[in-house]
Amino acid sequence: MLDPFCGCGTAVHAAQKLERQWIGIDITHLAISLIEKRLRDAFPAVAFEVHGTPKDIEGATALAAADKYQFQWWAVSLVNAVPYGGKKKGADSGIDGFIYFKPDAKNTEKAIVSVKGGENVSVAMVRDLAHVIEREGAKVGVFITLAEPTGPMKVEAVKMGFYEMPLFGKVPRLQILTIADLFAGKKPEIPAIDPETFRKAARETTEQQPALPMVAQPAEPYRPSKRRRRT
Repeated sequence: MLDPFCGCGTAVHAAQKLERQWIGIDITHLAISLIEKRLRDAFPAVAFEVHGTPKDIEGATALAAADKYQFQWWAVSLVNAVPYGGKKKGADSGIDGFIYFKPDAKNTEKAIVSVKGGENVSVAMVRDLAHVIEREGAKVGVFITLAEPTGPMKVEAVKMGFYEMPLFGKVPRLQILTIADLFAGKKPEIPAIDPETFRKAARETTEQQPALPMVAQPAEPYRPSKRRRRT
């Protein structure tokens, strides 16, 4: 099965369930990451290869240089965040994504994600994120950068202090993560991420579903309508 516009992965999911070979293609990195998660949730033992997404710093740098929006959406997907504005290009008010979580296992709170793919980052960018956190009433901010953060940036992040979660203790209120950190498996210190951030696909059984028989329904013969002519 080939789906050249696989979107949310419905056709790919169905093909995997029926144990068919499949290839899915999409131009957005966010769509690919969503399909990856959907397949792994539904088929824990599934094995597949993804081509075209960054696998190292060199690939991430190339993506950032080629298309900053694709880089932002890809980076946002690495932390299971929801992209701001439904993947639309344009002004983002300092927000690239949201991570929703339940610090007390009841009430939903949000963390703001800001992504920078340039070669240089500055302390002013961290201050901008701190302002956005306050403006939006968010509990935590996550600053994702391709370049290494400077010493003043780290100091500025520390100045934001900590957010104390009732069930999980204190976490830094403004967290800086590099793409290298994310490649190494590091994640934001935000426990109990709300599963509604990306709805989890129901786990499928490994048993193949039987194909339904197809029944050809003969067409009814054509019968011209009878109309009475006026005299």
